[in-house]
Amino acid sequence: MRKQYAWLGGGLLAASSLWAQKPPEKSAQTSSSATVQKSADAAKPPDEAEYKIGPQDVVQIDVWKEPEITRTIPVRPDGKISLPLLHDVDAAGLTAMQLAVNIRDGLTKYINNPQVTVTVTQINSRRIFVTGEVAHSGALQLLPGMTVLQALSSSGGFTQFAREKNIYILRNENGKQVRLPYNYKEVLKGIKEDVLLQAGDVIVVP
Repeated sequence: MRKQYAWLGGGLLAASSLWAQKPPEKSAQTSSSATVQKSADAAKPPDEAEYKIGPQDVVQIDVWKEPEITRTIPVRPDGKISLPLLHDVDAAGLTAMQLAVNIRDGLTKYINNPQVTVTVTQINSRRIFVTGEVAHSGALQLLPGMTVLQALSSSGGFTQFAREKNIYILRNENGKQVRLPYNYKEVLKGIKEDVLLQAGDVIVVP
């Protein structure tokens, strides 16, 4: 089983392919495709660093020789997608590989040895927000390793009224909103380290 990732158009795009078919008997050759069998290997947990699908993300479902099922669809706010034969399928919180396995397993009731590929074509669930005294407030796509300083730079800089020493980050931790102070000038001087952003963070520039 191999896992593939694609980073397209400057945005974060995650892709993972799964071919759900039984290998031919008495064959020692390995396929160049990512083949997942109904075995213990297929049940191994994926790397924790893999991207987890979220609501509003767009996924492409390819089922070989099944054009009626193959489609590109958004993940609904409830975390599900809808597919022919399977109806509602949970997608949020899963990697593309895990979702492909679930779809494959569901389709085996109707299709002989279905081959399923899932690709995340748009990541809309991982966003942060910048508001207050900046040139361009609003949502930004959260890129890997993105910091507060990078997000502020992407917002076009401060207005003349910004209080750079009083910036703070609103973050949800264990179901509660916490306020993290951020001194822009001290970060620039290297006195304090920059802060890594998490999905859903709100940077407030008073």
